[in-house]
Amino acid sequence: MPAESTDPRPPGSARRQFAATILSLEAFVVLFATLVAFGLRVGEPSAVWLVGALLAVSMLVVAGMLRWPAGYWAGSALQVPMLASGLLVPAMFGIGGVFVVLWVVALRLGARIDRERAERARLAGASG
Repeated sequence: MPAESTDPRPPGSARRQFAATILSLEAFVVLFATLVAFGLRVGEPSAVWLVGALLAVSMLVVAGMLRWPAGYWAGSALQVPMLASGLLVPAMFGIGGVFVVLWVVALRLGARIDRERAERARLAGASG
């Protein structure tokens, strides 16, 4: 039987963890898509790198902003340029679409887990 945790801190938000993971993974995908766009010469190299780097860094910054509700709105807004990058690198329509679905699932499933944890804690507090 596993020992009870002596850590008094409650577990972190599952929603925040899931969303931060998706945004971090998207930042790497954007960097790889930037490499593809650069290789395909879809635009001026400096512009391709600037836009790609800005989008990737924005995703990482927003992953750190998820402690506030505005972070989730910003993360949702960043899904638009992720999909729009398919205009330059067509494979990004599919890859971006998968990440949009993962983003929605992360928000919904994470919120559900957080609600269930809160309910379990409430019941444990009422009975103990």
